[in-house]
Amino acid sequence: MHSPLLSFDIQEFISQNIHTNISRLALQKNPFPEVQWVEILTQISAKSKAKEKLPTWYAHQNIIYPSKISVEQTSSEKTALYKSNLVLGESLIDLTGGFGVDDYYFSKKINQVFHCELNTELSEIVKHNFEILNIKNINCLQGDSFETLKKLDQHFDWIYIDPSRRSDRKGKVFMLKDCSPNVPNFLDDYFQFSDKILIKTAPILDITSGLNELQNVKTIHVIAINNEVKELLWEIEKNYDDAITIKTINFNKEKEEIFEFILGEEIKNKSYNLPKKYIYEPNSAILKSGAFELVANHFKLEKLHQHSHLYTSDEIIDFPGRIFKIERKFEYNKNEMKEFLQNTKANITIRNFPETVEKIRAKWKISDGGNIYVFFTTNANNHKIVLICTKI
Repeated sequence: MHSPLLSFDIQEFISQNIHTNISRLALQKNPFPEVQWVEILTQISAKSKAKEKLPTWYAHQNIIYPSKISVEQTSSEKTALYKSNLVLGESLIDLTGGFGVDDYYFSKKINQVFHCELNTELSEIVKHNFEILNIKNINCLQGDSFETLKKLDQHFDWIYIDPSRRSDRKGKVFMLKDCSPNVPNFLDDYFQFSDKILIKTAPILDITSGLNELQNVKTIHVIAINNEVKELLWEIEKNYDDAITIKTINFNKEKEEIFEFILGEEIKNKSYNLPKKYIYEPNSAILKSGAFELVANHFKLEKLHQHSHLYTSDEIIDFPGRIFKIERKFEYNKNEMKEFLQNTKANITIRNFPETVEKIRAKWKISDGGNIYVFFTTNANNHKIVLICTKI
């Protein structure tokens, strides 16, 4: 790829200004008049974003980045690595290649990977970057992905799709039928070219809505990083019509928290009780999966209330989420609040409670932060309660 952005001086300038304020830098005179200033600023901004998200790309010289939005929307290396462990075989075609992070990791598990990208410039950028990264088993193909499928006319072990969630007509969308490509509409056509399809969707997509739009779903993966859900993965298999597994995983600094279950799994015992010594808050991946009763059943915990999604026990257990020791508990009323929480600093969580965090902070003059964690929730007797806790 012959781009003036690859000149030694410009690459050095980009690396030296990774931590420079872009808005301030934009006001300066362009030291490289042969290249548009905005293009250089885009490289600096995108590379800065890649430092934590895409360390492999960041570590290499002469990588070219697309727009900052493209870098923000691409998979992180952590989630791309996870996806690569779901596939195996000789060939995979990515119908929505983008910046190619997922394909980089697929190429370590699949002998031949096809990267399809409608945008000509982005396709050229990705091809160049794969050469810099010394990846030789990815074929970059520019053009409409479905037309590419028909032209190649071969059977793939996997089709991978990350539908675009931006619509010219509706703006930002999340229902699969509104995304591009329209996967529900093309699913039968895709099955002509592969028996296995892996789809990435936005975390905002409701799992029930996704199941209503898709067929032959085998497994749904809910992936979170540091307790923030980043993406949903849908494994689809031709003619599959059996139980659906939901697997949740939260990557945090200490460990990987994994919890999986069968959709519609029978819950043997539903147990509710008043707060005991410890309180448990499931990680965001579990909450997204909707396994509110199953997680209690699995870990032999009691829920505070059907709709509170907080759990309790007298003995501490290992749990995929946050664990707190209850230091004080009382019913939510003016006298108790004035005595214990007026003009203090605390981390506040609301679960099944009629007031917002913002309203509570303003009403009782509670600032954010500190080592106190306060849960405002509803107990098994339908009373509004306050739990003052320390984090384990």
